[in-house]
Amino acid sequence: MEKVVHIIGAGLAGCEAAWQLANRDIKVKLYEKKTIERNPVQELDTFAELVCSNTLRSTDLANAVGTLKEEMKMFDSLIIECAYQAQIPAGGSLAVDRSIFSQAITDKLKNHPNVEIIEQEVNQIDPEQLTIIASGPLTSESLQNSIAQLVGKDYFYFYDAVAPIIEKDSINMEVAFRKNRYEKGETQDYINCPMTKEQYTLFYNELVNAKLSESHLDAEKELKVFEGCMPVEVMAKRGFDTLTFGPLKPAGLRNLDGTDNFAVVQLRQDNAADNLYNMVGFQTNLTWSEQKRVFSLIPGLENAQFVRYGVMHLNNFINSPSLLNQFNQLKTNPNVFFAGQITGVEGYVESCSSGIISALNMYKYILDQPLKPFPKETVMGGLQNYIISTSSVDFQPMKANWSIVSPLEMTKKVKKAIRKEMYSSRALTAMKEFIKIYK
Repeated sequence: MEKVVHIIGAGLAGCEAAWQLANRDIKVKLYEKKTIERNPVQELDTFAELVCSNTLRSTDLANAVGTLKEEMKMFDSLIIECAYQAQIPAGGSLAVDRSIFSQAITDKLKNHPNVEIIEQEVNQIDPEQLTIIASGPLTSESLQNSIAQLVGKDYFYFYDAVAPIIEKDSINMEVAFRKNRYEKGETQDYINCPMTKEQYTLFYNELVNAKLSESHLDAEKELKVFEGCMPVEVMAKRGFDTLTFGPLKPAGLRNLDGTDNFAVVQLRQDNAADNLYNMVGFQTNLTWSEQKRVFSLIPGLENAQFVRYGVMHLNNFINSPSLLNQFNQLKTNPNVFFAGQITGVEGYVESCSSGIISALNMYKYILDQPLKPFPKETVMGGLQNYIISTSSVDFQPMKANWSIVSPLEMTKKVKKAIRKEMYSSRALTAMKEFIKIYK
């Protein structure tokens, strides 16, 4: 009897997992309900929609997420391929036009002979079926209940936030200026809004006292936010200078006349038409009217036109250290794998890499071959090892970083930049050797 893998969710992880299995001649049924009912932050009917930001972050190999992309390329990653097809300028980052990116992934999967798209909500999980659950951090309530029944555990939760998007023509370029931080890249891709200490002080005071949106928050749950995608107002309340060491840091962004700034707000291109810009680091839970009022205090954004205001939403993820083994396989049922943000990885690229890991181990499981853990020297392996081996108490999502891979064996101290290059070189060498078992 032909084996069929049921993949729940056509987000980044689900699409990547479907692609990896289909290209290995495994039949896939990919379930997606967004054409029937969207969640609160979805706007497109196509797959793998980016809702929080349009960047897959750094391409620098000295950065763990840059190396992670290179590792994924070795597996012919669908997400990375389509990201470069939809790439738009962003200095040293891989940013994409959201619509082009999402459409490219959708077309690839819909035209694949081994992929069947099923547009319906999955309300019940059959424990006898081969299944990859990649329903993402906004899993529907009915599916949450079904997963809870399957794993016998309660969900953790945290609130995640989305940044506003502004019309480019409404930015005052007599005040703002184009420049990449530290002049990285061949073109000047970012628009920067400089602030004096007086301007920042006014903005800061209004921000920390602005009214929050409460319409969609669950009053019965404590408001917990993920550190890597923190609302700007929450960050600001940690101290007057906090933002100037975070998303508003002025380092590497002097004015065109060479003078320094106290703080700088960066805007990043959001689409290929270059008429929409994303407020970098401005995830927020302010009411829409307060966003308009407070963010218009930023020099250059006095008359900003918002095409999307920031929103905050509940993200769900499972207690992976308790529930999953090193292959993303459910400990209590080998037919079921999880993938993506629901496992506790945080970030677009990290979610995709999780989809690769789940798909390749599902492939080995179908062939009745030994499942292989990814090398801990690689970013993919280090991230996977973290989510299943860290403490299950207060488990929190994790992004790619060098601290989660196996430490280097150093006989003497080296500069941080050189150490990062060594981590990257070792990771890519280890992955080139590991991938031979799938070639």
